[in-house]
Amino acid sequence: MQWFDALIQGVLLGGMYAQYALGMALMFGVMKIVNVSHGDLVILLSLVGISLAASLGLGPFTVMAALVPLAVGLGWLLQRTILNRVVGDDPLPSLIATFGLSLALQNLMMQIWSANSRSLPGGGIESRSIQIGGIYIGLLPVIVLVFAIALTWGLDMMLKRTRFGRALRAAASDVEAASMTGINPRTVYASATAIAVGILGFAAVFQSLRSTVAPADGGAQLIYAFEAVIIGGMGSVWGAFLGAMVLGVAQAVGFRIDPGLGVLAGHIVFLLVLATRPQGLFGRA
Repeated sequence: MQWFDALIQGVLLGGMYAQYALGMALMFGVMKIVNVSHGDLVILLSLVGISLAASLGLGPFTVMAALVPLAVGLGWLLQRTILNRVVGDDPLPSLIATFGLSLALQNLMMQIWSANSRSLPGGGIESRSIQIGGIYIGLLPVIVLVFAIALTWGLDMMLKRTRFGRALRAAASDVEAASMTGINPRTVYASATAIAVGILGFAAVFQSLRSTVAPADGGAQLIYAFEAVIIGGMGSVWGAFLGAMVLGVAQAVGFRIDPGLGVLAGHIVFLLVLATRPQGLFGRA
């Protein structure tokens, strides 16, 4: 029963990692943009949401309704002002640019919010649980998983079924050929980054509900997102989701074996996948 419980808890943890990974899958897997500031954007949005809740007395889902449009605007501005200048076949310029942005965001957050950890009050939702048989399942992790599934499905449908999705895939495949058909790659990329950062608005609220956040926490969120995308396979939205599930289960099982082994177990699984199947578990060679 304890290993079945670890499996359930791992899947629920994977729901959180999936929300980190979806934006990364869109930017890194589709647009070939290496956004090192990915985790810092989650923390920045989390701290903004906490400040909104404290100053205006808003509940977590009201904060989410305000934070997601703000995140969309931030993503659009980020692409139009910085990333459109460095996007291309070579990922190194975007990596360098977003590394600098990551350092700037960390220092900005330190100046505004200091190094103290904070969390978003959820009105008790963060501590409620449901008992099924002999297993207690947290209500908040279930909500996180449901949102992760809905966001993954919506993003996958957008990429496959909409005109914008086809334009994005065309621009990512061949910028010059896409431009010849009337597609404006800069506009398409700006909209895609707006969506990717908008998804982080959901992740930011849930992250600040389930634990405390501090300005220096962005690196961990970046690593989990990157590992989920690599485990699942680049270029696949559902691959990133399933990669997040694998990562979450690996960590949950590791925690059951030894409390100090949890995070390390996830890293070991990532390295094993990278060494034996570089295209990811669900990607194509």
